[in-house]
Amino acid sequence: MTNHTEAQIRPGTRADLEQLTAIYNHYVLQTHSTFDTVASTAEQRQPWLAAHPGHGPHRLFVAEGGGRVLGYATSSRFRARPAYRTSVETAVYCAPDAGGRGIGTLLYTALFEALADQDLHRAYAGIALPNEASVRLHTRFGFRQCGLYTESGHKFGRYWDVARFERPL
Repeated sequence: MTNHTEAQIRPGTRADLEQLTAIYNHYVLQTHSTFDTVASTAEQRQPWLAAHPGHGPHRLFVAEGGGRVLGYATSSRFRARPAYRTSVETAVYCAPDAGGRGIGTLLYTALFEALADQDLHRAYAGIALPNEASVRLHTRFGFRQCGLYTESGHKFGRYWDVARFERPL
């Protein structure tokens, strides 16, 4: 049984930035889930936060429980060219001790509910492999694999494949 009753989902704010940065930095320094290789400061991540206002297609939701941020989900610009405006790229990151508790499911549920009334056509996600938990989460939300970039990222002394997933909106 998934235990996620302790989490409240809400839009992310400037007050969350330190905790959001700490969660992301864990993945930067400890995993191949992101191809960033250097930890960032909250100040350096301010433009990222500003790109996710509380309205429109580019959103940030946080899961909060026990007085701290347990994870976050985003929908971001997919590509810079104007014809891509009806597409977004989504991502979910959970605090290292919050995985496997349904937090990602709660976050994606809130995110896709918020995106339902937006002028969007597709959501995309990239998953560095292997990552069974992320593949399961995305599949559960209607994503299907639409491509594979082989050995596209080099981190921790090896190359990693990235599966591309898409979902209609």
